[in-house]
Amino acid sequence: MLKKVELVIDAKASLGEGPCWDHQNQLLYWVNINDKRVCIFNPVTNENREIELNQLVGAIVPRTSGGAIVALENGFYSLNLTTESLKPIIDPEEHLPNNRFNDGKCDSRGRFWAGTMDKSKPKDQGALYCLDLDMKVVKKVDKVGISNGMAWSLDNEFLYYIDTPTRKVVRFNFNIDVGEISNSTDIIHFPEDEGSPDGMTIDEEGMLWIAHWGGAKISRWNPNTGKQIQSIPIPALNVTSCTFGGKDLDELYITTARIGMSDKQLEEYPFAGGVFKIKPGVKGLHTNFFQG
Repeated sequence: MLKKVELVIDAKASLGEGPCWDHQNQLLYWVNINDKRVCIFNPVTNENREIELNQLVGAIVPRTSGGAIVALENGFYSLNLTTESLKPIIDPEEHLPNNRFNDGKCDSRGRFWAGTMDKSKPKDQGALYCLDLDMKVVKKVDKVGISNGMAWSLDNEFLYYIDTPTRKVVRFNFNIDVGEISNSTDIIHFPEDEGSPDGMTIDEEGMLWIAHWGGAKISRWNPNTGKQIQSIPIPALNVTSCTFGGKDLDELYITTARIGMSDKQLEEYPFAGGVFKIKPGVKGLHTNFFQG
């Protein structure tokens, strides 16, 4: 049964994004992009630890060998969560200084997929990359506006992907053994009056959960039919992403943003930029850790 939306962190983040659940330590990782912070929330102690970095931070994933991998303004880095020190891995867009990394997550083999965007405005200058276990990076999709949500089908046959300005979810055939994608197919067309598709996750029934930037809600979709099957209002205008967490993976954590909102909108949505939680009545899957 659907419970009410709960504000768990009144962060007032300018651009909260990229939540992922560390099931081993029962912690929520998320990022505050424009404030250059990685955040680690402990729902037991209610503590939200902030690690300040020297670059815009688009995504974080836990690492099996300890620490995390982050996709920053200037490429992929490893992050020591104890010392809070960064170590560069590779920057595939050194030649594009106005780009930054945005959303990202790992596939079930532990490869880190993350995409980029132009910091000024969407110009199709971004791309989707895959950081493999040998720390080599390969471009998978080019001419991307704002690289955003990703999810893999339960059988790992497909990768679902959002390039926000297109207002679509596309499905790629996915070869898990070699990490190759092919055969891009449009499967979901986002309604004009519901905001823009942003971050995304998948539940144990294979349904997609999508955040509505400018739409003040999250929605559940059937990727086989392209139909919206559930919609949940969120008390924030710009909903950025979501991930399943909790001991039973039955809680959905939702990040939001305050950036670009007018005084009137901030008055209407005073908790914009916060992190919210609901129990949507369905469970999710474990977050995949980086295996390299």
